[in-house]
Amino acid sequence: MSRRISRNTLSGLLLAVLLAVMGVACSGSEESALPDCPDDAMTCPASGTSASPSAGPSTTDGRATDRPTASPSPTGKPSATASTGTASGTPAAKAACASPGACGFPDADTTGPRVPLTPHKTGYRAIRTDGLVIRGWDITGSLDIYANDVTVIDTKITSDSWWGINLRPGFSGLRVLHSTITAVPGKGPDNGGVDYAVSNMGGSSIEVGWCDVSVFGDALSMGQGNLHDNYVHDIVPFVNLGGEWQHTNAVISGGGNTGHLIIRHNTLLNPTSLKQGASGSIGLFADTGVVRNVTVDHNWVAGGAYALYGGDKGATGIRVTDNVFSTQYHPASGGYGVVAHWNADGAGNLWRNNRMSDGRPIHPEPAS
Repeated sequence: MSRRISRNTLSGLLLAVLLAVMGVACSGSEESALPDCPDDAMTCPASGTSASPSAGPSTTDGRATDRPTASPSPTGKPSATASTGTASGTPAAKAACASPGACGFPDADTTGPRVPLTPHKTGYRAIRTDGLVIRGWDITGSLDIYANDVTVIDTKITSDSWWGINLRPGFSGLRVLHSTITAVPGKGPDNGGVDYAVSNMGGSSIEVGWCDVSVFGDALSMGQGNLHDNYVHDIVPFVNLGGEWQHTNAVISGGGNTGHLIIRHNTLLNPTSLKQGASGSIGLFADTGVVRNVTVDHNWVAGGAYALYGGDKGATGIRVTDNVFSTQYHPASGGYGVVAHWNADGAGNLWRNNRMSDGRPIHPEPAS
């Protein structure tokens, strides 16, 4: 527990200093300085999008402060406070899946840009123009969004900052579609590590769809949003500024939200080993408040200490349906099991038709 707190305290202070410096150093390098571009390069209407969910507040930027540790216990077994989530030995109710792509889940062939890209070495860039559409760019840098209704589509971002794309509090309408978001291991500000591919610090819902996401430790970080058809993979573990292994998650939410978080039809892989900070593939943590109103539907999920952290005893409105938990990294999907901290008695909570990749149904144990 202490290693997370020391890391978060130190890195949080350094992040604040770094952002303050960025705000001064980069005040003259906002998107207003970008050259005029033809419609299909930057300001064209977005296409191939799905409707974004209604807006809702958030109180987390995804930096967990009190999540369960991913380090092995002295006995090598999960603690008594974490439910393991077991795969039943009954005959398979559904056909087995050999791989995500073979069974219709997102992979490298179905995500990322669909148009030729133009290189742009932007570095850190603050975006302050409402309605801006960035399309067809191969960006070396990161985008910090201080505007409404910004769309990033058919674009690649290679970041060495805390994030690839970040939405600031007080702004809404961000969409990130058909894009590749990755980072340079060893070059990030968190002692060489990088934290968030897409971070929602704001109080509104955002949409992330058909994106190829890799490297970032907590890849998709938000309290509410519509995450669909994404391929999250090849998370790179790192020792953070606190001198400890950073906990890693393909999707992370810290609780306290009043909006709806939808996680639907994604491939979410966390190959990080238990000794190098693995947390979850989907981490719903009550770090900043009660976890509520989350839909986890029809995803391919693998890896982490547990593949899914379910929000703990206070969680409500958590619907986990029709997901496939793969054994590609661990026999139980996660190193210790499929699911931990599942609140079976919470109002509106539902666990239905979830199975292992070999077809066995999964029956979670309740949070104790």
